[in-house]
Amino acid sequence: MDIGDLRNEYCRAGLTRESLASDPFTQFEQWFMQANDAKIHEVNAMQLATVSLEGKPSLRTVLLKSFDEKGFVFFTNYQSQKAQQIDANPEVTTLFFWKELERQVEISGRAEKISTLESLKYFTSRPRGSQLGAWVSAQSSIISSRSLLEIKLDEMKRKFSAGQIPLPDFWGGYRIVPHTIEFWQGRPDRLHDRFEYRRTPSEEWKIERLAP
Repeated sequence: MDIGDLRNEYCRAGLTRESLASDPFTQFEQWFMQANDAKIHEVNAMQLATVSLEGKPSLRTVLLKSFDEKGFVFFTNYQSQKAQQIDANPEVTTLFFWKELERQVEISGRAEKISTLESLKYFTSRPRGSQLGAWVSAQSSIISSRSLLEIKLDEMKRKFSAGQIPLPDFWGGYRIVPHTIEFWQGRPDRLHDRFEYRRTPSEEWKIERLAP
């Protein structure tokens, strides 16, 4: 199969320095709302890259669950591969790709565990099935068959048949506190518009255009 000629021209919009918000969180919110209004499927899906202490990179898709001026929050099992790599090296990068709008947002920063109270607040908002799933799966561990998950699920259903399901002590959120946030808008002839917000030592944001 020859895929060398697979290409699309990006012609929807441009991005200028004058159109950007002064801080990246406001700019991200604007783009996120526009992507949501465009009915993009799982608009909060983001690719999360982590690196082990030995320098081995890993990549997977996670879901952004909240964001504000403090950072970008996602949830996971604290014993998973991604969590182990974050513990060893908290520097991470995440990428949103909203192809329908010909846009990308790349966020690089330090991942930090959020408080147990914050994790509990989100956990209790999840559907009951998702709460049970957090107890069932020893994420990233090797299992011999799916039936083991189903047996564990039945066990958890019986265990928590009455009342609320408690927050597992091995499950919770991380907040990515960004160092840089790049906004990428596709343009014709691969001359894309790229602007990077970089946090300065004085906690201000410097905006620079990058070559495509």
